[in-house]
Amino acid sequence: MSLSKAAAIVGAAEAIEIGYLEEPITSLQLHIEAIKAVSDQTGIPISDIEGVFSTGWSSELSEHLGIHPKYIDTTSVGGCSFEMHVHHALLAVYAGVIDVALVSHGQNGWSARRIGGGGHRGGDPTAPATQMSMSYGFSGAPSNYSHAMVSHNHKFGTTPEDFAHVAVVTREWATLNPRAVMHSRETHEFGGPITLDDVNNSRIISWPLTLLHCCLVTDHGGAVLIAKPEIAKSLKTNPVWIAGAAENMSHSNMLEMDDFTATSAYASGQAAYEMAGLGADDMELALLYDSFTLTAAITAEMLGLAPRGEGYKLWKDGHAAPGGRLPINTNGGGLSFNHSGMYGMHLLIEAYRQLSGTAEDEVNGIKGKQTNARTCVVNGTGGSLSTTGTLVLVAD
Repeated sequence: MSLSKAAAIVGAAEAIEIGYLEEPITSLQLHIEAIKAVSDQTGIPISDIEGVFSTGWSSELSEHLGIHPKYIDTTSVGGCSFEMHVHHALLAVYAGVIDVALVSHGQNGWSARRIGGGGHRGGDPTAPATQMSMSYGFSGAPSNYSHAMVSHNHKFGTTPEDFAHVAVVTREWATLNPRAVMHSRETHEFGGPITLDDVNNSRIISWPLTLLHCCLVTDHGGAVLIAKPEIAKSLKTNPVWIAGAAENMSHSNMLEMDDFTATSAYASGQAAYEMAGLGADDMELALLYDSFTLTAAITAEMLGLAPRGEGYKLWKDGHAAPGGRLPINTNGGGLSFNHSGMYGMHLLIEAYRQLSGTAEDEVNGIKGKQTNARTCVVNGTGGSLSTTGTLVLVAD
């Protein structure tokens, strides 16, 4: 059996409520709700789960679920961790160690601010690496990505206004997703369609990034189940095959990054394409990490979906938009759908829904959200453009 397509994602589900919750919720509850939902969706009993993959939660989740997994993975390297979990689960299934794997995520990025978690801040100010970085103006994600934006502008002659197209088009997709925080004025006071002027004139967060260049910080729980082919073909859900998977990193501290406009997504992408026996030109859909508008555009360049320096044109020229030749971030992205702090699970769930033909169900998508894509590249980014995990997924 080939490693490519040695396992499939057989189901994907979210917690009952996500976004800006009125009542604070714990990360554990978000995990458990999503796990229960994906078990019900697939018909796979929780007791059949043999491998548990999460960002540090695997032991606690197993205890709450009442299971004794044969394979435990707690990889936690930022938002791409979940793509890496899929890679690791594929290897474990291929090796015959497990037959069914759970990848789970629960993160109360919004609620944590109200129940003592403090929300998201920059790195530990007492850490030597942080002290060194802060001397050069690096003091958290927005400032780090500001440096990358300015570098791209200088190297390729782009402007922040070019990247504003990413936010506008991504919001278009959010208006097709009732679960998106920014779906409409009914879901959020600033929801609904936005214009380039809206992006350009929103308040500065870290020059030249304005508010609408930046992702949301919300609550989210999600889970996917991965199974060997024999099981995948026997379920009531449509399998989505893991054709390629890879991971890579270029640095930890952004000061060690060779080029602020080039990430390890190039290496992880090339390896995933090679495993799948496919290339960038074969991709009909892309789910790309968009912690900032810049993240998605640079990743598109690294994955070969656009030439260097021209990633933003996928959005500017309408290719990434509804009805375009290469739909990107069809759920509304981290910019307008949901972003709990680590966004990689959100990518997996939307990729599964699109390729399994379940993206329009009056809850997670209305008319126009379902694409006809049969191939998809999924890329998660962790840290400050540091670690990446890339998957090539194909419909059954």
